[in-house]
Amino acid sequence: MRHVKLILRESIPSLGEAGDQVEVKVGFARNYLLPQRKAIRATEGRVREIDHHRRVVKENVTKEIQECERLRDRIQSTPLTVIARVGEEGKLFGSVTSAQLVQLLAEKGFEIDRRKIALDDPIKEAGEHHVSIRLHPSVTAQVSVTVRPEE
Repeated sequence: MRHVKLILRESIPSLGEAGDQVEVKVGFARNYLLPQRKAIRATEGRVREIDHHRRVVKENVTKEIQECERLRDRIQSTPLTVIARVGEEGKLFGSVTSAQLVQLLAEKGFEIDRRKIALDDPIKEAGEHHVSIRLHPSVTAQVSVTVRPEE
């Protein structure tokens, strides 16, 4: 049986991920993968090009993670304070939402997307709370939010 080496242009569940170099039967390549533009022939130049592209992407991801880690350290060292109307037993009239936290962070100089704040339920009690902010899939910041009653 003859086989041919190809580089996948998109992920195929039974074969591999985009960018993978695979070896398949000639008929499968000729009749399906190449006409559907799901793969390209793995020439020496293309293999080098894919390897270079992977290195560039890896370097960019590494730089992005380092930037997120620096931002995480700055955010974690910045406590947030919310002044709100508090009723009996420390319950808030209303709640503290992720939109309010984004506004507080913006006042401190941090531009964070509201969807990155992992606040399952709004904060409804006075006191200190810890909120997670997903800066990157592998970098999460913990910010301390103190809710105090207004005077």
